[in-house]
Amino acid sequence: MEEIDLKELFNMFWSKKIQIILIILIFITIGFIYTVQFITPMYDSSTTLVLVSSADESLTTNTMITATDVSLNSKLVSTYSELIKSKNVLREVMTNLGIQMEEDVLKKYITVSAVEDTELIEITVTNENPDSASIMANEIAKVFTKKVKEIYNINNVQIVDEAEIPTEPSNINHVKDIIMFASIGFVIAIIYVIIANMLDTSIKTAEDIEAIHDMPVLASIPMIKHLGNERK
Repeated sequence: MEEIDLKELFNMFWSKKIQIILIILIFITIGFIYTVQFITPMYDSSTTLVLVSSADESLTTNTMITATDVSLNSKLVSTYSELIKSKNVLREVMTNLGIQMEEDVLKKYITVSAVEDTELIEITVTNENPDSASIMANEIAKVFTKKVKEIYNINNVQIVDEAEIPTEPSNINHVKDIIMFASIGFVIAIIYVIIANMLDTSIKTAEDIEAIHDMPVLASIPMIKHLGNERK
């Protein structure tokens, strides 16, 4: 089995270092242009709801949450998560905000997640406009809270955190994209060097002659360089 000469392998890549750097830079440029010109920035805005005691608030100002409330709320989390994205809720949200859109289309931009082992529900709205994302998230929370009172005749949903206007897009990370495209460029550059070396049939060393003709090299004539009138 032919042994791999690490020094020769290093020299092979080092001799193509300019091409490798150029390929990586080209891919970095492509990645930057792609993220800036072809990706529409989308903004996420989230509001958090909590399921609390379902007792009538008018009975006492210091209502304690019982074990029954906790058990009931835990079962309602998944139900509420689906109810938030129901047509009944979304239609009222669109009417209140004057949004001209199909319910199914708006539903795609809404993510509802229940925080594991808690009674918290997070509503996230994704939109091209950061202001619209926060406004819709807050409106969905308000309408949903009202619908729970109407449907279940209980008041066990409270808004913990209102949605705020996001300042950074959620789908664009220039550092991550540049690293990803640079990595792709590096892999392509390595493949290019390997293929170029395989297709290169020129003789560069005495070992190349021995490999081709299966005969040892008895002697070699060194290159003579001239520096002015001085011969070396």
